Amino acid sequence: MIKLAVPNKGRLHEPAMQLLAQAGFKPVNTGERKLFASTLDPEIMVLFLRARDIPEFVNTGAADLGVTGYDIIMENNYDVEVLIDLNFGKAKLAVAAPHGKYRSIKDIGEGARVATEFSNLTEKFFASMGKKIEILKVSGATEIAPQIGVAEFIVDLVGTGTTLRMNNLEVLDVVLETSAHLIGNRESIEKNREKIDEVVLAFKSVLKAKKKKLLMMNVPRESLEELKKVMPGMAGPTISEVISDKPMVAVNVVVDEEHVYKMISRVKSIGARDILVIDIERIIE
Repeated sequence: MIKLAVPNKGRLHEPAMQLLAQAGFKPVNTGERKLFASTLDPEIMVLFLRARDIPEFVNTGAADLGVTGYDIIMENNYDVEVLIDLNFGKAKLAVAAPHGKYRSIKDIGEGARVATEFSNLTEKFFASMGKKIEILKVSGATEIAPQIGVAEFIVDLVGTGTTLRMNNLEVLDVVLETSAHLIGNRESIEKNREKIDEVVLAFKSVLKAKKKKLLMMNVPRESLEELKKVMPGMAGPTISEVISDKPMVAVNVVVDEEHVYKMISRVKSIGARDILVIDIERIIE
C-alpha cells in the first residue's frame, strides 16, 4: 500500500484533489474531518495533512509520497526525493517593504527586522548578500508587521500581489519561486519503485495534457501539403482516408489550447470542414 499525503486545506488542496481524480487516484469515502481515505486504486491510500507537515511525514516514511509546496521543502531542507513539479500553486517567496521606504534591497541595513514564516530561507538569502538581519518568526498575517512597527519589512509568499498592495507593500526581491511538487521517501521509492513509477507516469500524463486540445477535421486531399505547413502538432498531423464523394482525408492533430482558434481559421481557409475540438485527459510519451 502506497500512502500519498496531500494538503487538507489551503491553496494547494483543491488542485491536488483534481489532479488525483484526473490521474485515476480519486479518494473515496472522504469526509470533512477524515484524515485518510482509500482511492479508486486499491494500492493507493491518501492522507490529508497540513501542507507544511507533509515533508516531515515523507521524510520519516510515515507517508511514501506527498504533495506540498517547494518553499516548504526547501525551508527545512528535508532529505526527500523531489519527483515532479506539478505546476499549480505557483507563487514567489519575496522580500517586501512599505512602498517607497527602500529604493532597493541593498538599502536594507544591518540588524533590520524582518517578519517571516520562512526563517531559514530568509537567513540564507540575506547571508548570501553579506547582510545580518534580525528575524521575527510569525505564523500568519505577516503583512501587518511593518504597519504595527514590529518589523521593517517581510519575507512572504506572493501570488497576485493583491494582499501586498492592500497593505501598501512592494516587492524588493525574490528569494524563491515555488509551486506544488510531488516528493517521495527515498527508501519507499527503492522498495516500491514499480508502483511509484506508475503514479509518477500518471501525474505526468495529466500534466502533459493540460492546455492541449485535439483537433479533428476533414480536409480536401488537394490541400494536404498546405495543411502540413500550418498544422505543426506534437509530431505532425495523423492522416487517414475518408470514404466520400470527393477526395477527402481525416486529420487529427494535437495543438496548444492558446493556438486553437488561430489554427481553426487557418485550416478553414484551405477547405477544412467538420472540425472538432476535443479535450485531452492524458498524454503519455
